Amino acid sequence: MITGKNKFELLTKFKSIVEPKGWLVENVKEINYGLQFFLKIEKEQGIIRIFEGKKGVRFDFSQVKDLGLLNKLEMILALKAQDNAKPVSTTLTSLDAQDLPEELIGTDESGKGDFFGPLVIAGVYVNKTNAQMLQELGVMDSKKISDRQIAELAPKIKSICPYTVVAIGNEKYNDLYIKIKNLNKLLAWGHARAIENLLGTNDYKYVLSDKFGDEGLIKKALLDKGKSVTLYQRPKAEEFISVAAASIIARNEFVNRLEKLSNKYKINLPKGASNNTISVAKEFVSKYGKEELEYVAKLHFKTIEHL
Repeated sequence: MITGKNKFELLTKFKSIVEPKGWLVENVKEINYGLQFFLKIEKEQGIIRIFEGKKGVRFDFSQVKDLGLLNKLEMILALKAQDNAKPVSTTLTSLDAQDLPEELIGTDESGKGDFFGPLVIAGVYVNKTNAQMLQELGVMDSKKISDRQIAELAPKIKSICPYTVVAIGNEKYNDLYIKIKNLNKLLAWGHARAIENLLGTNDYKYVLSDKFGDEGLIKKALLDKGKSVTLYQRPKAEEFISVAAASIIARNEFVNRLEKLSNKYKINLPKGASNNTISVAKEFVSKYGKEELEYVAKLHFKTIEHL
């Protein structure tokens, strides 16, 4: 998150980041203990406040009702934070169940290895009570069960646990990849957004995610609320019930969205990135043109070299 010595300096820094990207900062006025201004990009708009007090200068996004605008805003500030941040070491990369708190958020993603379809990240909050319920349902790593079982389990998990889903459609995914130029950083941004979304509903303190890339990536991508959590990362974190539940919700969302894309274009878009994927991609290009791939596929995959 960008910082400033006072409200005017913070506003100036903020404008220097967003205005070159086409954002409009209008109607700036002083309010009690701070500033208020109107932020707009294309059809999205909202009111931003900057408050100045004994604890320093901070943004207030509570008046932003447009979730699309809020996500874009968080993305820009998170990317800026990544540019400026020093490496942050996260806690524990090898964990046993007894090492973890009973109450925590688990995060996992689906779609990162699939040429077609979005990238989906889910977060699920688990405590002692609902963990037992999840175990009784037979919740486990989504890679170990069928899509049919996942479709049955996902709504049950949602009815039991607080959860969030961050679905990055292909057009936005490709735009983000161009900006970030690194899949692990993009994954970290998605996991951070899922964490922040759940922190917006309650004061959770612990998070567990699968370990990918540099351990500090997710921590760097977190905004102010997320900086306060204890973040655990572990290879094969899906062995833990919270991450397993998140993996099921993420997978179900991915499968549903891929099916909608298939129905829209009247082509059965396959999962994965196999030779069959290349054949279907060629069929898609012959029908709709290569430019249309931006809306259904991840364009940095090597699959694109065969088209």
